[in-house]
Amino acid sequence: MSSLEIGIAGGITLFILIALGLPIGVSMGAVGVVGLALITNIDAALSRLAQTAYSMTANYITAVIPLFVIMGEFAYASGLTREAYSATYKWLGRLPGGLAMATIGGCAGFAAVCGSSEATALTIGSFALPEMKKHRYDPRLALGSIAAGGTLGILIPPSMAFVLYGLITEQSIGKLFLAGVFPGILLASLFMITVYILAKTNPSYGPPGGKTTLKEKLIAFKEIWGVLILFVVVMGGIYGGILTPTEAAAAGAFSAFLIAFFRKKINKNSLITSFMNTLRVTGFVFVIIIGAVLFGYLMAVSGVSMALANFVSGLPVSRLGILVAILFLYLILGCLMDAFAMVLITLPILYPVIINLGYDPIWFGVLIVIMMEMGMITPPIGMNVFVLKGISRDIPMSIIFQGALPFVISMAVCVSILIAFPDIALFLPNAMKR
Repeated sequence: MSSLEIGIAGGITLFILIALGLPIGVSMGAVGVVGLALITNIDAALSRLAQTAYSMTANYITAVIPLFVIMGEFAYASGLTREAYSATYKWLGRLPGGLAMATIGGCAGFAAVCGSSEATALTIGSFALPEMKKHRYDPRLALGSIAAGGTLGILIPPSMAFVLYGLITEQSIGKLFLAGVFPGILLASLFMITVYILAKTNPSYGPPGGKTTLKEKLIAFKEIWGVLILFVVVMGGIYGGILTPTEAAAAGAFSAFLIAFFRKKINKNSLITSFMNTLRVTGFVFVIIIGAVLFGYLMAVSGVSMALANFVSGLPVSRLGILVAILFLYLILGCLMDAFAMVLITLPILYPVIINLGYDPIWFGVLIVIMMEMGMITPPIGMNVFVLKGISRDIPMSIIFQGALPFVISMAVCVSILIAFPDIALFLPNAMKR
C-alpha cells in the first residue's frame, strides 16, 4: 500500500473503532501509531508516540487545561453560578419567557468561569429547571433553553474547545479566547430573542415572572461581582498583553480560590472533590490531545491532508461555497457522533483546506466551536440532552430535542452573521496587545 492509501485506510478504521465504542483518544492514538509504523517502521512510530506524549503534557501552554478546570470547580463551590442566574432573573424575569432568558444569562455567566458545555448545562439546570417547573413552563422551552445555554460553555472564554483547537492547529489560545467574546454575546442574545419570540407567540410556553423594582435590579449587580472579577482577571490580562493564557489561567484559579475561601466555602471535602474532578478531566483531555496529534501527524505524513486541500482548492466552486459545504458536513457529523470527536477527527484533514482557501484560522475556529455547539443539542447524539435527561427522568428525550431545535436555528443565524461580518470575531484578537 502507498502512504496515501494507508492514510485513507487509517481514517476509515478510526470511524469504525469509534462506532464500536472505543474511547476517541485511544482510537486516534492507536490508528496514528499503527499507520506511522506501516509508513516508516515500528521504532519510529513508538518514538513519535513517546515524543508526542511528553511534549504535549509537559508543555507550558497545556497547563491552561487543569488551571481553567480548577478555576471552574472553585467558582462552582463559591456559589457564583446561582448568583449569575439570580441577577439575570431580576432583570429579565418579568418578560415573557423571563426565567428561560435568565437561565441563558446564567449559563453565559458560568461559561465565563467554566470551559465545559456539559458542566454548564448540568450546573445551571440543577436549580433553573425546578424554578421553571414551579412557574409551569412548557418542558420544551425549559429544557431547550438549558441545553442551548449550556453550549455557551465552549464558546465564551475560557473554553476547552478553543484550547484543543489552538493546540492542534498551533494557533494562539489567547487570540482564540478573545475571538469568542463577541460571538458568545451575540449567540446568547439570539438565544434570548428566540425565547422571547416563542413565549410571546405562545404565552403558555413561558409565563412572565414576578416584578422587581429598579432598586432590586441595581442591587443585583452586586451578585455578579465574583464572575466579573474572574472574567476581568483572565480576559483583561490576556487582552492587555499583561498575562499569557497560562498565567491568566493561574491568576483566575487563584482568584476563584480566594473568592471561595473568603466566602467560607472551602473545606477538606470541597478541596478533595475539586482536585479529583480536575485530575479526571485533565487526564481525559490529555489522552484526547495526544491521540489527535498522532492522528494528525499520520494524515500529514501520508499526504491525505495535502491531497484533499489541493483537490478542494481546485474545484470550480467559490471559496464561500466550499466553506458552506464544510460547515454543512459538520452539521451532519454533529448529528452522528460526539462533537469533540467530530472536530478532532476532521480537523487534521480539513484545516489545510481552510488555510489553502485563505480563510483566517482564528475566525474559522469560532465557526468550528459553534458547529460543535449544534452537535451538542441535535439528535441522536446530543451530549447536553443526555446530561439533562439525567435531571429530568420523567421527560422523554424527544421533548428535549424538540425544545432545542429553535436554538439550532439561532446558531445557524449566528454562523451566517459571522460569515458576513468576520470582524465580530476578529476585532478583539486584532486589537490585542502583543
